[in-house]
Amino acid sequence: MKGTDILREINEEDVFRAIKELYTQCVGGYACIAMIAGPVGAKGMTNGSGDEGLKGDYMFASESAVMEALGFDHFEPVLPGEAIIVTKTKVTRRKLIETPEWRPCIFEYVYFARPDSIIDDIPVSDARLEMGTKLAHTVRRLLGDKHDIDVVIPVPDTSRIIALQLSQVLNLPYREGFNKNRYVGRTFIMPGQENRRKSVRRKLNAMHYEFNNKNVLIVDDSIVRGTTSSEIIQMARDAGAKKVYFASAAPAIRFQNVYGIDMPSRKELVAYNRTEDEISTILGADKVIYQTLDDLVDCCKKFNPSIKCFEASVFDGNYVTGGVSKKYLNTLESQRSDSTLHSQTVSPVASGISNIFEDS
Repeated sequence: MKGTDILREINEEDVFRAIKELYTQCVGGYACIAMIAGPVGAKGMTNGSGDEGLKGDYMFASESAVMEALGFDHFEPVLPGEAIIVTKTKVTRRKLIETPEWRPCIFEYVYFARPDSIIDDIPVSDARLEMGTKLAHTVRRLLGDKHDIDVVIPVPDTSRIIALQLSQVLNLPYREGFNKNRYVGRTFIMPGQENRRKSVRRKLNAMHYEFNNKNVLIVDDSIVRGTTSSEIIQMARDAGAKKVYFASAAPAIRFQNVYGIDMPSRKELVAYNRTEDEISTILGADKVIYQTLDDLVDCCKKFNPSIKCFEASVFDGNYVTGGVSKKYLNTLESQRSDSTLHSQTVSPVASGISNIFEDS
């Protein structure tokens, strides 16, 4: 038979059966969109349908912001174990797995997602406002009501919403103390410590008049390696700050990510095997304050109570898919370490890991 004849014989049941079989063989979280003689969305993250001007149009994307920009006005999550088939005449969605776990990556809401997006029915901006409120309560608990903070300053851009809400809860002035160069990329995924350090200085410039002779609370979305945070703290001191407190909207990151975020090995994470006092000393801060994991979960769960758990392995080391052995993590670390990346001219390709999911 010709290829075109085979394509014409494919029907919805064939596609649903194939996807269901895929679920039985693939472990982890994934989303894909395929074209089979027309648009087919299989476990996309967000499904958008058009308004009157786009009636009959459908779009699938990881965030709602891109669909809204194109004129779509109705969004709903594509649930775990679900597939949607869009043809010229109809839309069919089917739940292929009866009891799938719904565990969205909580780091999306802290850092990666655009604030104007809605992911899994959770408005990102609202979740970050809640993070600011919760973090403010933690600051007050650790520093007391009679703290000596003069001003709250965000690290642009993600933490602006969080810092603004925190400042209002604590009744403190909010100031923009850093000017950002938008043409420097994300520094925590850059290879090489020296390269990351220099990139931070190119990326941010401290405004002296906002720091001089003040006790400042700097708010960031998270602390990964600590390179960015330590440089920012030093920049604040160079600009004349008397004391520098550093607050993170995310809990301490102590474990590497295995679900698609290019995080370094555990030993390159500043919080790995360290107390908060030790982290403060390494970063050069008067005190480092972390959001608690329970508070972060509450910030997101508030807007979608049907999500019972979140994927938070970088914070608690609980890999939700199971089967992530020490051998697998060690192999992953050997590929992601600075020394390995520095010695290669291209990104490393996984090799020799056919049995890495077996317990070591």
